[in-house]
Amino acid sequence: MKHERHDYDVAVVGAGPGGYVAAIRAAQLGLRTALVEKAEPGGVCLNWGCIPTKALLRSADVLRLTRDAARYGIRVEAAQPDLAAMVARSRQVAEQLRRGVAHLLKKNGVEVIPAAGRLAGRGGVELRPIAAGQAPAALQARSVILATGARARILPGLEPDPASVWYYREALTPAFLPRRMLVVGAGAIGIEFASFYHALGVRVRVVEMADRVLPSEDVDISAHMEKSLSGQGIELSLGSRILEAKRAGGAWRVSVQRPARAETHEADVILVAAGIQGNVEDLGLERTAVRVEKSHIVTGPHGATDEPGVYAIGDVAGAPWLAHKASHEAVACVEHIAGLAPHALEAGRIPACTYSHPQVAHVGMTEAQARAAGREVRVGKFPFLANGKAIAMGDTEGFVKVVLCARSGELLGAHMVGAEVTEMIQGFGIAMGLETTEAELMQTVFAHPTQSEAMYEAVLAAYDRALHI
Repeated sequence: MKHERHDYDVAVVGAGPGGYVAAIRAAQLGLRTALVEKAEPGGVCLNWGCIPTKALLRSADVLRLTRDAARYGIRVEAAQPDLAAMVARSRQVAEQLRRGVAHLLKKNGVEVIPAAGRLAGRGGVELRPIAAGQAPAALQARSVILATGARARILPGLEPDPASVWYYREALTPAFLPRRMLVVGAGAIGIEFASFYHALGVRVRVVEMADRVLPSEDVDISAHMEKSLSGQGIELSLGSRILEAKRAGGAWRVSVQRPARAETHEADVILVAAGIQGNVEDLGLERTAVRVEKSHIVTGPHGATDEPGVYAIGDVAGAPWLAHKASHEAVACVEHIAGLAPHALEAGRIPACTYSHPQVAHVGMTEAQARAAGREVRVGKFPFLANGKAIAMGDTEGFVKVVLCARSGELLGAHMVGAEVTEMIQGFGIAMGLETTEAELMQTVFAHPTQSEAMYEAVLAAYDRALHI
């Protein structure tokens, strides 16, 4: 019997945190692997999202701390932001990691093909040129993984313009610092950019259709963030929608309908952070059984689509749109292709973080979600104001909140707001993965003095056993 010839065992289209991890894992398992990418390795996350934004936010944190140095007994000259230097550093960080990804791909024997990939028949991938003089080509693979990611949703009338309308790319490489900025969207991206630009002295107003900031967070977290952001001087228009935005005299005049009244605000720049849409265009999906709903590819277990041999992972496969979700999906997908038996990714155990000032992190259900699911719950909260390490650091804002099943003690959800809580949430993520109950958490020894002691005290508080409040 004549066997069909394949150039590769696995072809991955897209080299973001899902795609490049899929390619590396496939190569580790001995599969002949090709990675097709039309831009830079690392995708939006590494080059234009997660990494460079955190570099900018770190600069904002240093600026805040320096301005507050006298409180720590340190005399410094007046601190001033250098926007160009901040941006240059963030680009250097992204470039360093991009080179690191390229090295890892080479080290693992992945063939990286600079082209735009498009499905072309069973196992076929058309390779369209992205550079002058590059000839069209094609490859065959037993399995094809689509990891093409997503992009910012463009609002009609607010198309990207480096001079006045910014999406994440423009906001990461600004040529100037505006005096006034209106941010559309109070999700993680909008609040992170609002925190950064406000720290640099920009007057920032955030407009959000939902009635609270960070609407996917627990309501107690949102309430704290609303109070904190307002206290810092960031203006909030919640439960609001933009009626009209007109450019006049070098500035924007934006009409906003708030619950009780209509308002008009002026801004030099409008920064749009109003959601994303999957990159499903021009992939050849129309000639396959792959289904697309609301700009995202519909997948089953381990990323399988309705087309045999075609898989989708990461942002193009839908929410949650998180880099770490994409990477874990990548590993499970490839191990499934290799004939192993990987565990399916549990969406309810994927942590989410917002690197604003203060930071926000959560994993699992909110209190409202747990109650809506019919769970009888115990809720514990512990403030950093009562935490020794937080007091010593001079940053006592925020708290830890846990939601536990009243019957079994199962940890259903954990929510944090405060300094560096994004570095703490994995503790509760591990606990949920191990199906830990309140008993094990109470028996765990937390080092002193650390902020993580607030995690322990929050669990104690759920059972009226908190020791330090």
